[in-house]
Amino acid sequence: MSQILVSGSLAYDHIMDLPGLFKDYFLADKLHNINISFTVPDHAEHFGGTAGNIAYSLALLGEKPTIISTAGKDFARYEAHLEAAGISTVSIHIQDDVSTAFAYIVADTDNNQISAFHPGAAGVPYGDIKPHEGAIAIIAPGCFDDMRKFPDIFRGNGTRFLFDPGQVIPALTADDLRNGMTDASVVFANDYEFSLIKTQTSWDVADVLKVAQVLVITLGKEGSRVITREGETLVKAVLVNDMKDPTGAGDAFRAGYIKGMILAKTPIECAQLGSAVAAYAVEQIGTQSHRFTVDDLKERYQAAYGEPLAL
Repeated sequence: MSQILVSGSLAYDHIMDLPGLFKDYFLADKLHNINISFTVPDHAEHFGGTAGNIAYSLALLGEKPTIISTAGKDFARYEAHLEAAGISTVSIHIQDDVSTAFAYIVADTDNNQISAFHPGAAGVPYGDIKPHEGAIAIIAPGCFDDMRKFPDIFRGNGTRFLFDPGQVIPALTADDLRNGMTDASVVFANDYEFSLIKTQTSWDVADVLKVAQVLVITLGKEGSRVITREGETLVKAVLVNDMKDPTGAGDAFRAGYIKGMILAKTPIECAQLGSAVAAYAVEQIGTQSHRFTVDDLKERYQAAYGEPLAL
């Protein structure tokens, strides 16, 4: 079994749904002076964070991911949850003088989100890592220092890595982003995030593909753009039976994509597998609440793409 290093955050997510649209709360001529309050009827706390979310879905896919992250003094409940899911917590560092990261996430009825994230222990650098030969790693949003350092480590020892700067793009410099994309097996971003990358780095799709093998731009319910030096394919999303919470879609997608890479599937097949896993995630509230069996996943994949899934 390949070693999978999952670098990112571990966090407690506070998820709330707004019974309306954000756009109805904003006045176009007052955007320079925003003072808005949302009343939300429901609130729930869930286990989250990019590293935890990706590792959780990888475990559902039969993998044994290694979490590269730092948690805080209040991590015991989360630790028990991960261990119950079959995920080792040995690699997780504990910082006793700060709290585990937390996020407050509000989603409207059109699945737009506004979030506030406090890094807490996730802002503490992890330290040195020594990947096994043949390992694969993902650098997901987490400690800024780690996101700057890990690409150099992975390049230096030949570890395949995926770069996913996500919601921390504004906190990274243009050089940080370029460094993370250089020699990456895959660069992930959603449509909005890639616009930020272009603005900050002055790199377009062609520039990214000069240094990275694959660029995947996710488009929500419209699917994903899988772009290589040979061309671009639009991979459709898997039909969702009952959309409840879009928060964990991206991380579930990445877990499925990584599983596809381990199985030596094509980038298109990897994205299809990612889309199938993501469909389960958004049908539950919380980013680590979904479940599926291998047979369930195979059936759903074939229904969506008209071809069998070999796992």
